[in-house]
Amino acid sequence: MSTGLKPASWTYAEQFVAEDEVLGNARARAQEVGVSPVGSGAGAALRFLASVIEARAVVEIGTGTGVSGVWLLRGMTSDGVLTTVDTEAEHQRLAKKSFTEAGIPPQRARLINGSALDVLPRLTDGHYDLVFCDGDKREYGDYLAEALRLLKPGGLVAFDNALWHDRVADPAQRDPETVAVRELGRSVQEHEGLVPLLLPMGDGLLVARKL
Repeated sequence: MSTGLKPASWTYAEQFVAEDEVLGNARARAQEVGVSPVGSGAGAALRFLASVIEARAVVEIGTGTGVSGVWLLRGMTSDGVLTTVDTEAEHQRLAKKSFTEAGIPPQRARLINGSALDVLPRLTDGHYDLVFCDGDKREYGDYLAEALRLLKPGGLVAFDNALWHDRVADPAQRDPETVAVRELGRSVQEHEGLVPLLLPMGDGLLVARKL
């Protein structure tokens, strides 16, 4: 049995799809305000998934400074709209700047300032092609329930930090965030209406297709 990738191979895979100056600038803004965006490998995966399903309507929980949003919008159809939710208005201001630099028309990004669990119930049932979650890890189980309501049949839900800094795979780690992410994985595995996949890129990307 293979013991896994060597660090050099993991880095090669993570950087296989290179980021441009727009994403580099968005990452620099994230560092300035203390935001941890998706890794480049996870970002490339999000763009790929949005492209494969020709996503026109996407929900993002955790706008940050727009790194994941740019990746998603680049994979969506040319008329696709990203609805992105964050509690930090300043982060969303910086995300708008990232979207502008990426040449994304303003009408393609709907930024909503507020708590995800306050905003998501107001969104339309069965309207969305993809829901990407990168918010409070302790709320991941609630995000899954909302995503199942929001998604069309065949739609995708994705969660960043599914390995949570190598803690999820270690049963001795019992902090609230790790437990919540671990329980999310179990819920997705056991849900009869989902086809799950855990991608070991970045900090882990858990993806599931709604049947």
